[in-house]
Amino acid sequence: MFSLRPMTIDDYDAVMTLMQQTPGISLRDADSRENIARYLARNPGHSLVALSGDNIVGCIMSGHDGRRGYLQHLLVHPGHRRLGIANALVERCLAALQEIGIHKSHIDVLKGNEIGAAYWRSQGWQLRTDIDRYSFISSDNQNI
Repeated sequence: MFSLRPMTIDDYDAVMTLMQQTPGISLRDADSRENIARYLARNPGHSLVALSGDNIVGCIMSGHDGRRGYLQHLLVHPGHRRLGIANALVERCLAALQEIGIHKSHIDVLKGNEIGAAYWRSQGWQLRTDIDRYSFISSDNQNI
């Protein structure tokens, strides 16, 4: 049995530990406590944690730009997979985005993360082949 609740900055350490222990998840300096606090404040109630008892066993971060939704860092502890946690996290995020009029969302999956890619395909998400994503870093820190 599990429960979901909105992620708060008080969950930061437990979520980061879970992320660090999960293959396929890439953390950057942009995932600092300060930046995550700003993200959570900008997108209140859209990022979630999954709990088994008092332990965080999954999470998803979600936000929007006013037109499109963006999901990041979906993960479930390997010992708690195949229980519907990932699906529940995604469904709750998409429902919250739909409530505010956002009906198209995106997820980035790192190349080589076959488990992540297989999950999203199995859920009906479409791999985009019509665009390439470009990034620009306005800092000397290339890990931002």
